[in-house]
Amino acid sequence: MITKIKNAYVTLGQKISAATIAPTEKQARLALFVAGVAVLGLGLSHDVSAQVSSGAAINYNDDRITNAVNAIMTYLEGSFGALIMAASGIGAIMSAAFGQYKAALSLMVVAVGSFILRSLMGTFFNDIGIQQ
Repeated sequence: MITKIKNAYVTLGQKISAATIAPTEKQARLALFVAGVAVLGLGLSHDVSAQVSSGAAINYNDDRITNAVNAIMTYLEGSFGALIMAASGIGAIMSAAFGQYKAALSLMVVAVGSFILRSLMGTFFNDIGIQQ
């Protein structure tokens, strides 16, 4: 039992030594991947815990974002949205007629999505400032 552990320890040491002196391409990729994950993990850990580490609520002004999203939503719900919906609907009909059913389905998603975008945003996001 002790010789097995000793042999495993020696083998592990030999592999680590060989990997540091003359790494293979696979070992180098693995080392770079681990280093990248470590850098990302350490770099983003402060941003992840930024709100809970301060102990106080952070107040920010989101008026610019609200105004920009409101302008985009106004365009999509107005005449531009109707144009997108009509063009996507016609494109879906033509794609289905030519047998391209995947394209027809994606165009139908675009047509319906431009019509119900505001309700989707209300369902999935905090849109208190964006509501009309």
